[in-house]
Amino acid sequence: MEKDFLSMGDLTKHDINEIFAIAARLKIHKYGRQLEDKVIALFFEKPSTRTRLSFESGIRQLGGNTIYLDAITTQISRGESIEDTAKMFERFVDGVIARVNRHQTLEKLANHSRIPIINALSELEHPCQVLSDLYTIREKKGRLEEQKVAYIGDGNNVCNSLILGCSIMGVPIRVASPAQYKPKKEIVDYAQSIPGADVVLTTEPEEAVKDATVIYTDVFVSMGDETTKEQRLSIFLPKYQVTTDLIRKAREDVIFMHCLPAHRGEEVQAEVIDGKWSVVFDQAENRLHVQKALLLRIFNLVTYL
Repeated sequence: MEKDFLSMGDLTKHDINEIFAIAARLKIHKYGRQLEDKVIALFFEKPSTRTRLSFESGIRQLGGNTIYLDAITTQISRGESIEDTAKMFERFVDGVIARVNRHQTLEKLANHSRIPIINALSELEHPCQVLSDLYTIREKKGRLEEQKVAYIGDGNNVCNSLILGCSIMGVPIRVASPAQYKPKKEIVDYAQSIPGADVVLTTEPEEAVKDATVIYTDVFVSMGDETTKEQRLSIFLPKYQVTTDLIRKAREDVIFMHCLPAHRGEEVQAEVIDGKWSVVFDQAENRLHVQKALLLRIFNLVTYL
């Protein structure tokens, strides 16, 4: 595995399966001392609930320490370069978990420091979320290769990572989104180059959910898109809302997933996210276990389990 985790494309199928095996053990044996000599910085330019809680809790459960930093209260707010900041990080901490506005920031942090950099969200990808999502699908449904994922809505960072993750693990994925909000072409092209990948883009939700065992959606207005909210909602609604009628067009045993926070009445009906199909809170909890496993894998501490 690479020093850094900036993209789902940084992992192989073997890496992911190994992380899942570690996560399963950590879900049973929650506490340990594997990170007791590690100090990890959480550098967040964007708000967070699940990402911050799961990383901070997980690191402390494994005996490590965290330092939370935001862009406003660091010298970055006064013009210090990301390159200089990266060089300082490597002298004070053992790794950085970064939630940033621009993916380029992650690349600069990784290129100018010798410590691990983990992508906790950028505008391009959200790989920690999707790594946990794939674990949840396997936990709930069994062999990943036997599943079919339908993603409905905005082709955003979560969608990009989900396309890559499904392609690496051999899971067919169908993405239904408006033409002007499709996932990144370079992401789709890369995913389709992976042996065994099965990625189909459509504008029709009913086509995407046919035979699906997983239906996934995310908000229509992500952080940073607030100025285009009315325009976005006029395009996405009502066609791309996950409704009970839409979910019944999938397989009878389908599960519903959402990375949260959710806006009931926009991307999903309350009857779906609060109904029998939903696994969203188990999905959220698995962020804790999978990210702990990821950290142990990155720091080569698996033998200490």
